[in-house]
Amino acid sequence: MKHNTFFQYLEHERRFSPNTLLAYERDLKQFFSYLKEQYDTDDVNKIKHFHIRSWMVELMKRKVVNKSINRKLSCLRSYFKFEQKKGLTTNPMKKIVAPKTGKKLPIYVLEDAMEKVLDPDNYTKDFKGERDRMIMELLYGLGIRRSELIGLKESSIDFNQSAIKVLGKGNKERIIPFSANLGKMLVHYLEIREIEFGTKLGNLFLTEKAKPLYPKFLYNVVSKYLSLVPTLEQKSPHVMRHSFATHLANKGADLNAIKELLGHSSLAATQVYTHNSIEQLIHVYQNAHPKGE
Repeated sequence: MKHNTFFQYLEHERRFSPNTLLAYERDLKQFFSYLKEQYDTDDVNKIKHFHIRSWMVELMKRKVVNKSINRKLSCLRSYFKFEQKKGLTTNPMKKIVAPKTGKKLPIYVLEDAMEKVLDPDNYTKDFKGERDRMIMELLYGLGIRRSELIGLKESSIDFNQSAIKVLGKGNKERIIPFSANLGKMLVHYLEIREIEFGTKLGNLFLTEKAKPLYPKFLYNVVSKYLSLVPTLEQKSPHVMRHSFATHLANKGADLNAIKELLGHSSLAATQVYTHNSIEQLIHVYQNAHPKGE
């Protein structure tokens, strides 16, 4: 495969996630296809900044959103830096300015609505229902990513410490505590799973055919139960993560602690969850300050 050494570098040295690698592979393929079609070249040494700007204009004409364009440009930045290490003399990305993107507030489920989503009556008492309920409880109770939940093993759980070991982006491990109630639910789920399949299996979550979960399967499970909130614009696993972080921020949790729980590399990524906290501050002020009313 062309550019194979670049993707090996991203995977093994930069430790990019499989999803990011796939996205970058598509982006680079699209860029070089455009160069070949429009300028009849795929020689990295002949690429200039105007080639990249031309591609950006083409993407905008196709109504590609700025966030996606910026990801594609991020791919090119990594690629040309890699090529410079191999001897490329000029980096055409140095004259490229990324389009601005407006900050999009995270979509989350309100606390009372989340109680309805997690109501035990929504879930059947067989393996499928117990598994689905456990998935929803963990996504909300731990704030983990889709890939992190899929990657959970039974051995990831430490019942003595009431904590779960999660493998996050860049293969970074983090430990997330869970409540006593969540611990009881995990024990019950593991008992149901063992009855269903007759043996202990590595992956914590399985399909009804005893196969490991995959992204689309998980998305369908989450979408099904988030549909209980008809006003919700999105119904993805990430909405559960947004809800976890937003509810912690609204209750006054330290932002650095939320950052560690989410596995963010910088505080800037976590600060978006303070978007709703101003309402909580007003509430505290009105109730606590002598002149607050």
